[in-house]
Amino acid sequence: MGQNITILLGTTKGAFLLDGSDDRRTWAVRGPFCDGWPINHVIGDPAKGTIWAAGGSDWHGAGVWRSDDHGATWVLSQDGITAGDGAEPLKTLWSLGKSGDRLYAGAKPASLFCSDDRGNSWTKVRALTDHPSCGDWQPGAAGLVLHTIVADPGDSAKLWVAISAAGSFATEDGGATWVQRNRLSNVAEHGDCGGDVGICVHNMVRAPGDGDLLYQQNHHGTYRSQDGGRTWASIGAGLPSTFGFPIAVHPRDPQTLWVVPLNGDSAGRFPPGASAAVWRSRDGGETWAAMQDGLPVQDCYFTVLRQAMAVDRDTPAGVYFGTNSGSVFASADEGDHWMEIARHLPTVLSVEVLTAG
Repeated sequence: MGQNITILLGTTKGAFLLDGSDDRRTWAVRGPFCDGWPINHVIGDPAKGTIWAAGGSDWHGAGVWRSDDHGATWVLSQDGITAGDGAEPLKTLWSLGKSGDRLYAGAKPASLFCSDDRGNSWTKVRALTDHPSCGDWQPGAAGLVLHTIVADPGDSAKLWVAISAAGSFATEDGGATWVQRNRLSNVAEHGDCGGDVGICVHNMVRAPGDGDLLYQQNHHGTYRSQDGGRTWASIGAGLPSTFGFPIAVHPRDPQTLWVVPLNGDSAGRFPPGASAAVWRSRDGGETWAAMQDGLPVQDCYFTVLRQAMAVDRDTPAGVYFGTNSGSVFASADEGDHWMEIARHLPTVLSVEVLTAG
């Protein structure tokens, strides 16, 4: 305990920061930042304290805001963030990621941009956009978006991205080439196209450690890959539904993860039985338990979106999620107990953690 933790929030009305006390019991809200832009994702660099916020709209265009002073001031970059001649105009930036010293930004329509100068200027990663499968990419309910960027802390040339509804892709050469990673482990049943996994990835995370252990929340279930996404196996048995958006993994224990199931695609997209619960597994998804202490367990109809859950690196690990009703919930004991640490915010689109100290 005792780390300096700031929760980074992307919302429909700008970025917000929640600064926590040493015991993670008291939180102060700052914002909105970024001139009230819709901000889809906010990330930070714990080594330098820099914060980046990505978003935009048809009115604003797409861009990345940067703060070098913990949110006191912000600058906007749109240099190079363009679809290019003949392509459908960009609607917004949906996601951010950092691999080594390089920044990445995912866009809508699905495309990837990179920056080697801390976000001052950007270049389109054309090898992904020009992938042979691109003609078959289909939009999900939110459109055709590149919403997830996953790095390997030990190898900056390795990267995974997820696109709705095209599936997951990986590069091992810094983005020069890309391969699809959507095959189910039971290929005899589903064939080489990947079955449900490739249809609409909702979120994907890499577990800590030397291996390429990945977890994925999909439109049609929850999955685990022990080989960097080359094959995926279902770990949804024991969960109350096959539908949900976020998934998060423990910073030190690769077998501990959390999901927030919802009642279904066309059933309202709220917690099953209108009873909020974060489901935790301690064995890599083999078994699950509902964590509800401190959450609204009756008449709860909020949605937790795909990027709206994160975990800190404290001991025990803290878990955080935001809702489309403007609340942020936190657990300082890995999900055993919860408390509401902010309310009446705009719709929360993303939650990340910045730790210093």
